[in-house]
Amino acid sequence: MPETSQKQQQPNILFVMADQLSALALPPYGHRVVKAPQLSALADSGAVFDNAYCNFPLCAPSRFSMLSGQLASAIGAYDNAAELPSSVPTFAHYLRARGYRTVLSGKMHFVGADQLHGFEERLTTDIYPADFGWTPDWAQEPTHYSWSQHMASVVEAGPCRRSLQIDFDEDATYQAQRRLYDLARDDDERPFFMTVSLTHPHDPYNCLPEHWSLYDDADIDEPAVAPMAPDAMEPHSRRLYYQASMHRFRLTPERIRNARHAYYGMISYVDDLVGRLLRALEASGLRENTVIVFTADHGDMLGERGLWYKMTFFEWSARVPLIVHWPKQWAPRRVAPAVSLLDLLPTFLALSGDREGRDALMPPAGQSLLPWLEGESPQARDVAAEYLGEGALDPRLMLRRGNLKFVFSEADGRELYDLAEDPHERVNRAGHPDYVGEERALYEALMARWDPVRLKSEVMASQRHRLFIHDALTRGRYTPWDYQPRWDASRAYVRNLGVDEDELKARSRLPRVEPVPADFED
Repeated sequence: MPETSQKQQQPNILFVMADQLSALALPPYGHRVVKAPQLSALADSGAVFDNAYCNFPLCAPSRFSMLSGQLASAIGAYDNAAELPSSVPTFAHYLRARGYRTVLSGKMHFVGADQLHGFEERLTTDIYPADFGWTPDWAQEPTHYSWSQHMASVVEAGPCRRSLQIDFDEDATYQAQRRLYDLARDDDERPFFMTVSLTHPHDPYNCLPEHWSLYDDADIDEPAVAPMAPDAMEPHSRRLYYQASMHRFRLTPERIRNARHAYYGMISYVDDLVGRLLRALEASGLRENTVIVFTADHGDMLGERGLWYKMTFFEWSARVPLIVHWPKQWAPRRVAPAVSLLDLLPTFLALSGDREGRDALMPPAGQSLLPWLEGESPQARDVAAEYLGEGALDPRLMLRRGNLKFVFSEADGRELYDLAEDPHERVNRAGHPDYVGEERALYEALMARWDPVRLKSEVMASQRHRLFIHDALTRGRYTPWDYQPRWDASRAYVRNLGVDEDELKARSRLPRVEPVPADFED
């Protein structure tokens, strides 16, 4: 097998990301119905972070926050149509500067003209648009956007032979598998950092028949918290209810069951794709020296409380899986304290050899997970998250401290949940006399971190600018920013100019063999 892995001081890193996958829907986190043997095996021999959170329960801002190691509000990434500024360094920039080959296959929801953000190679286009067309408008306070999620994805749930998402994830996985083999058989001895970002199990809730058939209808569990009437919901949930047109459809037990059934099937599909990547890693001889990290950008409410999709801080929406696997170096363990996706940038820096984060031009808002991976017990810290997208009227801000989760919005008031006593967040304890001291401390910590009034003004100014720019750019000839993968067919296989045919075929063989001398002279 290739000698490059033996020479590397820095480990390879394979970073696999699902889309809209709640930790609470996975077997390693206690789900008894979902079947995900590949992820379960990774968890059994890796580190499982039991309380990992996204920092923004919406696709693009969550990813930009994770990539930069900064809260989304600190870099102007307010919603799914906001740019990650090109001047903001990402972990792809840092790792590339430290000698890594940085490769992206699949979704990252980059918005704007920069579609690489530090990745040396990008193997696929994205599934979502790169322009400003999905910009919300808090000044108008609409209850629905034409581009926002819609309950048709729930009522039409079921098996399918093919879908837009399946097409995309098949391509992203295939391109990643092929690139893993390329990395093993070329002469570049740099370690690699490969991100494979899937779009499943994001709605619509459709899965392949073979994954649907893994589950019996009778085994599909109901939401733990029954649907609520809109009037019984807290204000933000009520807005999400109407924004997604939930009021226009009859959510029968059968429709809820079908959507959950398909979601579980999509998770099993993600698990199969992870298995393909792991087999390619094994066959290429790269697995032993490769750290595997698996997570998601946010979760999915999946009918809990009558809500679907994300955009809220309830556990099904905000909790994400986080599994880190390198049995060569670390023993299996469970990590209970709360962590977040902000911790990935300093962790990747530490794995590259920069344990102190000296290379970071912007001090990371998170902390390296390496001490926990190495068996230490660092002091628990607050986890922060924010939501500034559609469905909100002003900044919605969250802190988790110990077992308490505190949510604040000037428009919607306060929420306080004791996750030890009330894991399903049924009772808002804000204002309860038993929690006066804790609530005051959390409010003060939240205000020390954010200025909600100033932040709202910045968000609305950004929305105005982007709405104007999108309107202007769609007039006349439109030049899209969407990424176009580069593929040079003139160098792909055997050609008359370039590398000799025998040499090309020898280079492409894995494992590589030494040329066999002729038995007889001419």
